[in-house]
Amino acid sequence: MRNPCAEFNRSQLFKKLRHGVGKAIADFGLIESGDRIAVAVSGGKDSYTLLLLLEDLRRRAPVSFELVAINIDSGYPGYRTGVIETFLRDNHFTYRMVPTEHYAIIQEKRRPGSSYCSICARLKRGALYEVAQDMGCNKLALGHHQDDFIETLLLNQFFVGSLKSMAASMLADNGVITVIRPLVYVAEDDIISFSNQVSLPVVCCSCPVCGTADLQRKRMKQLIKQLQVEIPNVKSSLLNALSNVHPRHLLDPSLRRVETAAKDR
Repeated sequence: MRNPCAEFNRSQLFKKLRHGVGKAIADFGLIESGDRIAVAVSGGKDSYTLLLLLEDLRRRAPVSFELVAINIDSGYPGYRTGVIETFLRDNHFTYRMVPTEHYAIIQEKRRPGSSYCSICARLKRGALYEVAQDMGCNKLALGHHQDDFIETLLLNQFFVGSLKSMAASMLADNGVITVIRPLVYVAEDDIISFSNQVSLPVVCCSCPVCGTADLQRKRMKQLIKQLQVEIPNVKSSLLNALSNVHPRHLLDPSLRRVETAAKDR
């Protein structure tokens, strides 16, 4: 069967991206023999890139695993699912296109002034879990990249008062599907460059606030860019901080109770 990644294998950028994903898989044990992995494909640069990288690694891996692409159509007018399906079909991916009534639900349930993104994300995630299970998948791969991890860390610190980001691997709320994020070591700028190089057929989600939503995240992006002028390695440092945690030097009382209980045993 045709390898959709064959034309990229001479690209140094593709090799760099593949190395980052391979390292994440090894570091966090993201893929095991026999896995059937659902890959959420929205039509954006990140999910296309993730799918191609996982497919290339699948063909090279010493362990056997399967990929299934899943697209959730939230029902926003103008969302070009045909473009996405053509890409998946032409490249011989196993896939499922899932139409939903999410837009109608959001219009009915969303409180005035509240975010489209939060309710849309919850609905879409629930649909992904359901379809992944229906297709016999035990894992769901999402296209969150290095910058998403860093921005989420800062967002939670600045606006929520919580010291957390995302996990590279975690059991979903349904207790069945394991969510994995293989792009954790991959920079967004590299994904943008790759997407432009190979002309990925990127489509907009077409939601009413596309391009203007999540202003707080945009502020974090701008802050990081400003910091990089004086601290070139600031993104690497922030990402490394997520795996270099010192609980004794934090203020969470529950951590102190755990430490005390451990001493008493």
